Amino acid sequence: MPDLDQPITADPNADGWRLVPSKFRTSCEALPAPWEDWFGPLRQGTVDDLVVVGQIGQSIDGRIATVTGHSKYINGPAGLDHLHRLRALVDAVLVGIGTAVADDPLLTVRRCVGPSPARIVLDPKGRIPPKSKVLVDDGIRRIVITAQGVRPQLPDGVEIVEVPAPDGEVAPSSILEALRARGFSRILIEGGAHTVSRFIAAGCLDRLHVVVAPIIIGAGPSGVTLKPIDRADQALKAPMRAHLLGAEVLCDCDLSAQRVVVGRAKKST
Repeated sequence: MPDLDQPITADPNADGWRLVPSKFRTSCEALPAPWEDWFGPLRQGTVDDLVVVGQIGQSIDGRIATVTGHSKYINGPAGLDHLHRLRALVDAVLVGIGTAVADDPLLTVRRCVGPSPARIVLDPKGRIPPKSKVLVDDGIRRIVITAQGVRPQLPDGVEIVEVPAPDGEVAPSSILEALRARGFSRILIEGGAHTVSRFIAAGCLDRLHVVVAPIIIGAGPSGVTLKPIDRADQALKAPMRAHLLGAEVLCDCDLSAQRVVVGRAKKST
């Protein structure tokens, strides 16, 4: 099986992507097909001046890993390409400490043309190993979010952002407020499942991209875990559009109706 962590080797402009990252940021014109349908909703916030998108890769039966925790790779090349395109369009990508320790991700853009975003680790207790790949100095901004009073020993140049954590966990709205204050407006919550689920529960996602792979795992952790409800009509409503990614399916879920205001609120017209 090919190493799906490696950079692309095919013509990066074969699908018309090469100019998309710059046009996405600097122009009001529609992106070339199919990119406007997929990424156009991420250009501007509808609630405030932030755009926050979560991403989950899962099986048909909603699993993100096997019962042993193995998850490499649930999604195939097309699904991974989509993830890297998301990274190329946002200002910052955030993962929780569990993902940072278990997967030791790079969080860089390698499978498409585009700039790598700032890398952020949510680490309330300061547990991240200093030699983690996400902290490597490659010229990209690196931030670790901790609870107030927690200042781990990290490599030079890594910013520590202390945020109140009264219950031991930092509130997603507080995370977004801190990131907005540091100049970030488009933020990708990439994982893990606990972190993405907390952002959904707190009303802190505008969109959720779920990439469904054509496999059935049968048992294992699920992509989203929220408080139980008694009736189906109590479920969170998420208008959805589906796009084919080769053999996989992208479900673009609109969560803006429940999004809380974090940045500068949009004025009603």
